[in-house]
Amino acid sequence: MQIKTKSIGFILSITIISAFMVIPVYLLAKISISNPSEVLTAHPTFLPHSFNLGSWVDILKSGNLWEPLQRSLITATATTVVAVLLVAPASYAISRMSSKIKFLYIGSLFITRMFPPIGIALPTAITFTKWGLIDTNRGLVMAELIGQIPFLAWILLSTFNTIPRDLEEAAYMDGAGRIKTLIKIVLPVSMQGIAVGALYVWLNCWNEFTYALYLSIQNRTLPLGVYYYIQRGGFFETAAYSTVLTIPVIIITFFLQKYLKSEYLSGAIK
Repeated sequence: MQIKTKSIGFILSITIISAFMVIPVYLLAKISISNPSEVLTAHPTFLPHSFNLGSWVDILKSGNLWEPLQRSLITATATTVVAVLLVAPASYAISRMSSKIKFLYIGSLFITRMFPPIGIALPTAITFTKWGLIDTNRGLVMAELIGQIPFLAWILLSTFNTIPRDLEEAAYMDGAGRIKTLIKIVLPVSMQGIAVGALYVWLNCWNEFTYALYLSIQNRTLPLGVYYYIQRGGFFETAAYSTVLTIPVIIITFFLQKYLKSEYLSGAIK
């Protein structure tokens, strides 16, 4: 009876948490397809009773959707790939160092996260202006890597620390070198942590606003597009644009969820 009560409480808690996460997204989508009379009222309805796709037609015809969407996808994906390629080998090497050296590296990572983004974005924009990197995907990727490399390194250090060294010793006994052991043994086993870190890096870059604001004059990203509609006061267009902003997040999370399992490392030594 006590176990059943705990199960019911757990399911109820998960349901409530899921509702808090899903309802805002639902409201965005609902507002974007609703008639103004259903929303701009003292008692708006939770379920749509009529559909109005005028706001979607407006953003699709405005010319302010596809290019920002493409730039956000390119910069977020490129930043994630570059960050993983750079950080994964480095984090693995640091994780195999002594405790004192690892503590120094982790402490330095935390220090870099203490600086506010706007304090870095302004001098970065001035430097990138001299280098001709304003309004370029390459410049935005380089700027986003400033904050994402320490963040990903912090996650992957914890991941590699949990991997038993018996796996590496077994690979060494079979004649594998360090590089082969890293590629064939360590990276596949640590795929859960890498996927989680890559997911967070991609989400951070997808929602990034400060660097995009300073490094973009004509070529906007999708978050800047939402800000553009908010400034114009387009209530329903903003809801439609924000709904578009959430769709790639749902898709990426869906495809990476298979790696988000707590038992991913179970049985690795066997």
